[in-house]
Amino acid sequence: MSTPALNSTMLHPNSRVVGGTENSWCRAVLGGTGIAVLALLISKNPDLSRLRSALHELQNSHPILRSRLHYNPASNTFSFVTSPSPFIQINSFNHSATSNILENLYGQETQNVTLLHLILEHELNQNSWLASHNPNSPSFSTKNDVLLASVYALPGAKWVVVLRLHAAACDRTTAVSLLRELLTLIGREEEETTPQREEKETMMNKGEVSLAIEDLIPKGKTKKNVLARGIDMLGYSVNSFSFTNLKFKDAKSSRSTQVVKLLINPDDTERILTGCKARGIKLCGALGAAGLIAAHNSKCCSDHQKKKYGVVTLTDCRSILQPPLSNLNFGFYHSAVLNTHAIKGGEKLWDLAKKTYTSFANYKKCNKHLSDMADLNFLMCRAMANPGLTSSSSLRTSLISVFEDTVIDESNDQQKLVGVEDYMGCASGHGIAPSIAIFDTIRDGWLDCICVYPSPLHSREQMKELVDAMKCILVDAGNNNGTDEIIKP
Repeated sequence: MSTPALNSTMLHPNSRVVGGTENSWCRAVLGGTGIAVLALLISKNPDLSRLRSALHELQNSHPILRSRLHYNPASNTFSFVTSPSPFIQINSFNHSATSNILENLYGQETQNVTLLHLILEHELNQNSWLASHNPNSPSFSTKNDVLLASVYALPGAKWVVVLRLHAAACDRTTAVSLLRELLTLIGREEEETTPQREEKETMMNKGEVSLAIEDLIPKGKTKKNVLARGIDMLGYSVNSFSFTNLKFKDAKSSRSTQVVKLLINPDDTERILTGCKARGIKLCGALGAAGLIAAHNSKCCSDHQKKKYGVVTLTDCRSILQPPLSNLNFGFYHSAVLNTHAIKGGEKLWDLAKKTYTSFANYKKCNKHLSDMADLNFLMCRAMANPGLTSSSSLRTSLISVFEDTVIDESNDQQKLVGVEDYMGCASGHGIAPSIAIFDTIRDGWLDCICVYPSPLHSREQMKELVDAMKCILVDAGNNNGTDEIIKP
């Protein structure tokens, strides 16, 4: 059964109201979670006109990118309103302006952080959507772009191109596809003729924003009677109160998003992937298990003292929707599965990875990633409205979040042609979110994870120690791929 529209009054002929999941992200972004950022370090001076042209083509191909989120203060609701023509404003920062921004980010804890990393964190904490919903803000508006672009000039003839997107319009699949399409468009050596471009735009402008995920779920997949829904919601609520959290460093100060990197060389990565494949699990199981073990060890718990931890696994639902969507259908089409795991200490990585992944897979088989979607969205909004429902008003929903499927990326001609030397992509998490969110990619054989956390609720030193411990646990497990517990083909 589809989730009914939040507001049946259409404000514009090219608009549609947001769905339940999109509405949750609209609320979350206002609090600082769900600001998606793609940052590319390039060695060629970007041609702003060519970049704008490429972004316009992306907006033509994907109507949600040329939409604005309209907020109705009277009804407290959001809608997507799609423009018939593409539009984008690119903010350009010269060396002096970039230097001023970076000066405010430098500090003892960032002395070993790259400039790309610093700019990524800066963009993750630029919340234009928050300012526009504050009537006292000079930028107050009831309509907001879902796609913003910036270019920063760095010393040494380097530049950082940044795209910042609203999570209601961009999940990780969208971000990955957008990056690949953008590089292809910018890297084209031959421009289309004006008549060809106008003809293409005329055809594409007829497109509409795809429906919300709730309106595409096959009939019967979300069916649940009132009693079952009440029991599930009570279960989620009660379990959340018993979750163990990482130690909070500062739960009172205003928060921002920071990131640390987890990087594992190709040989160790291959051994870890081999261990996963042999046991019939995905990498998310190993990442989640490593996080649980590292977090439990960091609390210096005595042996056999069990602690409960929450693990959220995000899964892309495009292929199971009706009609099925492809990776080229931009928007937010992920759902979350929340599992609870009791850790007593002394667990082996592969045993726990198998257990955590199996728990997630069993939930999917029972369609709980679909049937519980409305429940989790409701509880998410309740927690945002009442932070005191969470430990120390921290808005932490779980210890860790992982993605079911890992992004695979190999260097290609488009990247070389454009001059891409490095890139980073993730979403902010200093509002309602887990303590650490893992955005994993296998890049040219390297396991490259961006680990997002809220600061100063957690410190960079604390999270670096946690991530370093996770790396050691994963590498050790890969080097000790015993055959006693491996599933035989």
